[in-house]
Amino acid sequence: MAVLKVKFTKTKRDKLAQILWILNWVSVVSGIILFSLGLFLKIEIKKRNEVMAKGDINSVPNMLISVGVIACIINFLGGKICYDCSDANKFSRWKLVMLPYIVCTFCFTFCILVGALMCYTMRNELEESLYLGLRDAIKFYKDTDIPGRCFLKKTVDLLQIGFRCCGNNGFRDWFEIQWVSRRYLNMASKDVLDRLKSNVDGKFLVDGVPFSCCNPSSPRPCIQYQLTNNSAHYNYDFLTEELNIWMKGCREALLDYYTDIMRSIGIAALLIWLFELSVLIGVRYLQTAMKNVLLLGDLEGESDGWLLENSFVETAKYNINIIKNLGKANQISTVSSMNDPNIDVQNTDCGKTNVTAKSIPAAR
Repeated sequence: MAVLKVKFTKTKRDKLAQILWILNWVSVVSGIILFSLGLFLKIEIKKRNEVMAKGDINSVPNMLISVGVIACIINFLGGKICYDCSDANKFSRWKLVMLPYIVCTFCFTFCILVGALMCYTMRNELEESLYLGLRDAIKFYKDTDIPGRCFLKKTVDLLQIGFRCCGNNGFRDWFEIQWVSRRYLNMASKDVLDRLKSNVDGKFLVDGVPFSCCNPSSPRPCIQYQLTNNSAHYNYDFLTEELNIWMKGCREALLDYYTDIMRSIGIAALLIWLFELSVLIGVRYLQTAMKNVLLLGDLEGESDGWLLENSFVETAKYNINIIKNLGKANQISTVSSMNDPNIDVQNTDCGKTNVTAKSIPAAR
């Protein structure tokens, strides 16, 4: 029994073809939107790839870009097919193409759904990439004279100012690394030498942060150094007073920024998927209705259209049997080979044989 069978008159078939022609052109625009969203996300990730570890974070934008391009091509072809389906004579040349087209379009719409879901599952990979990338960027903050790292100080400072953040997880991350270059340390100072000797790795560690961590909205001048020393500043209590530096870590700030972008892109992709799915259902109805018209031979009469010719269970069994038969098609039957008279036939010796020559009596 057919699933969701609908009866179509010629007028309904023509109107369906015209509506689908328009919707396919709208789908071309939706493909451009998907392409643009993927390109936008890729550019936003590339802007800050200096503070991101290499990974699979580009898989989502790459997929959206690919799906967007495919959407434009498939829906452009779909518009041409639906336009010709208003005429039964023109439909005959698309008759064999429509079913493969519907199958390909179904796979394509499934890819849109996967891309939309990936926007919501990308957060963990992005968080790990940001954690590792920011850790290395902060670690090499002081290496302004080393090629390949000299740009990191400017990158981190602009990042902390732009996103109002400090450190990787928080401002305390700067306490654990030497972020001041040795060229700016006074090696004749006893305090500097004592700090270098007090550390096992010989690093100059201070309870201070770079200037980019300062909050310009704070009424008090920025306190960068000796953040945990109450006696170093007048009317200052480290435990109770709100610091005048950014409290949020840059990993959290960037993660929130990209999460908002991906959430918006995911919602847009889901809406496009629902739209593409509705267009695909309409194309399926048009294909089955036009096919039945040609079988009936009455181009002006009514015809039935459906999503599936048989029930879901029967359709699934039928497709599974097809897949099984494809696997058996290349196998050679061992039973028939046993009865084959051409198998295991001994080769005859077609060469010269050793035949004893008979003596011929001599003529007298």
